[in-house]
Order: sequence, then C-alpha cells, then structure tokens
Amino acid sequence: MQRRTFSILLLSVLLAAPMAQAQETIRLSTTTSTENSGLLKLLLPAFEAKTGTKVHVISVGTGKALELGKNGDVDVTLVHARTLEDKFVAEGWGVDRRDVMYNDFIVVGPAGDPAGVKGNQDVIAAFRKIAASGSRFISRGDNSGTDVMEKGYWQQAGAKPTGAAYVSAGLGMGEVLNMAAEMRAYTLTDRATYGAYKARTGLAVLVEGDRRMFNPYGIIAVNPARQKGVNYKGAKQLIDWITSPEGQAKIADFRPGGEQLFFPSAAR
Repeated sequence: MQRRTFSILLLSVLLAAPMAQAQETIRLSTTTSTENSGLLKLLLPAFEAKTGTKVHVISVGTGKALELGKNGDVDVTLVHARTLEDKFVAEGWGVDRRDVMYNDFIVVGPAGDPAGVKGNQDVIAAFRKIAASGSRFISRGDNSGTDVMEKGYWQQAGAKPTGAAYVSAGLGMGEVLNMAAEMRAYTLTDRATYGAYKARTGLAVLVEGDRRMFNPYGIIAVNPARQKGVNYKGAKQLIDWITSPEGQAKIADFRPGGEQLFFPSAAR
C-alpha cells in the first residue's frame, strides 16, 4: 500500500513538473529593432537573473508581433506603432500597456546622395525629392512599425517611387539595410538598428531631426480574459521590471560605440 501511494505521489510530481516549468517561461514578441540592435542581449539576462524566469523572444515586425498576441502565441509584446498598439488594447487583446522608451527614425542612403536630401530636417519634403529623383527606395513591406510610419510619410508627401524604384522587401530592418547598401538605395530605419549595421553597410544618415520621426515603444500584456493559456503573471512581471528604475537604467546604459540608442520613458 505504501509503495502504491509513493508511486502515485511520484507520478503526480512528474506530471506537474512540465506545468511548473511552463510557468517559468515568458513568451515575448518584439520588433526586429530591439533584437537587431543588441538591446535585448543586455536587458533580458538581467531580468532572468533577478527573477529566475526565462524569456523566449520572437523577433518580427510590429504587425506580426501583435498578431502573435491575438493568437495567444505569446504572453507579452514590446512594439513601436502607437496606433496599432492602441487598436490592440481597444479591441480587448491587450492590457496594462506602458511606455518603455523611445528613439527616432532616420532616412539613410548612399553617401553620394543622388536625390540631394542630405541635411534636410523635413522628412516629407525629403520623401518628395526621393520620389522625384527616380532614386531607388527599399521598403520594409512587412506591416512593422517602421513600415507603417514610412507608408504614412509617402501619403503625406503625395508622391512615391514607382516601378523598379520602389522595392517592397517584406524583411526585417537589418536585412533591408543590407539590401539598401547593395542596391545603393534609400530606406527609413530606426536609429538603433542603423547603429548596429552602420559599419557593415556604409550607409549615411541623410535626414534626421523632424519631430514626425519620433519613435516611441510600448509593452503590452496579452489579455488573459481573451487567451486563457497565457502567462499573465510572467508578462506583468516583465512589464513591471522593464518600467522600473532598474530596467530603465539598463536601457539608458545601452550605448554601443558610446552612443545612446534608446531613451527610457516609463512614467514614474
């Protein structure tokens, strides 16, 4: 009888172990900029060491990152497209959205600058000049935060490159920067990913400083009322840490090559 009782208890422990292990993992969908820039390699080990929780990262464009949340494939998402984020929350897919940090978008291209946009602080005027010059432009084309912003600029410009001059890549930011370098083309990028790829691409920063190029990031937990299987406790734990003084200081400390690429913005 004792042996049977022991066997039942052992079986219960073994069956419970995978469930306990699952609770120790947080699934995070995030943009390619946080991954490609190297920021997550600084942030997440500090969080994991403090909490004993493993973060599994899925790095995609913002649109796809939010879709993963809608499908219950992740527990929390860190993205940068405020209109899409607000829609995600308003439709009931996300909760507990918090500001995390910001950087900015820049237009980069060949140092020779065939469209003559260098030094322009008006991004819409620069886009018009790129379109009028017939210069090639590489678009993310992936419904990422960068892609949404770029499409808005073309709409405001009332012009857009046509035919072979406009390449919709459907790729992440790092890959698009490599394509722009190879094809001597222009592209819109976040400053952080450009910083990580600058040396290998040789692309020059040509347009910066327009307030319309402000690029804020937010973190959102997937709503456990909509997706019962999500690890909401873990998601909230990550949100609380990344917006805490400790997490915000880590973001400010991320300075590859001595340049600060992200600026903390969580409300105290």
